[in-house]
Amino acid sequence: MSRTSKRADGDIVRDFLSVADLLEEPQLAQLYAYLAREEEKTVRDVMEALNLAQGTAYTYVNRLVDAGVVEVTRDEQPRTYTAREVDLTVTAGEHEYTITPALIDAVGRRETDDDIDTYIDRHGVAGLATALTYAVARERGEVTHRLMAKDLDISPLAAEIVLQALRPVVHEYDEIEESGASLDDIEIADET
Repeated sequence: MSRTSKRADGDIVRDFLSVADLLEEPQLAQLYAYLAREEEKTVRDVMEALNLAQGTAYTYVNRLVDAGVVEVTRDEQPRTYTAREVDLTVTAGEHEYTITPALIDAVGRRETDDDIDTYIDRHGVAGLATALTYAVARERGEVTHRLMAKDLDISPLAAEIVLQALRPVVHEYDEIEESGASLDDIEIADET
């Protein structure tokens, strides 16, 4: 769901409001993230994976279909569903952040991760989006929790806690190379 200037303003507003619902309701975000990871799934799959009652699962899936962020991939019974890619850039004051499946997944983890929940309560979803950017950079070895803390004017402990909480999300959505020397590097060093 990338935004381009070719889309009608009404479509962009509708899509933004749909994504806003995902960011406000962690259970919807969890469902979206599950379908984004797993691709074509039935409502029964959703019920089992997310431990939802049948009525709740159908209500949530239908809300996401109506919102345009999930689509039906097979119309015969049992229907299958998949998440549409979300890529929406939002400007909040002087800060700009991009709403991606990884951010939606992180928001969905609010229900099960007290550290993410606390961070959102203190810094909002925009703050979580920023922390997610730092988490990716940290996993790539580009920044430390202390640099994040200094840049965002938060305690080093708060930075470390949220970075650790976001680590599984980063590894789910971003290809991160493990840091350190490879065996090839060691063999070459031995030969010289």
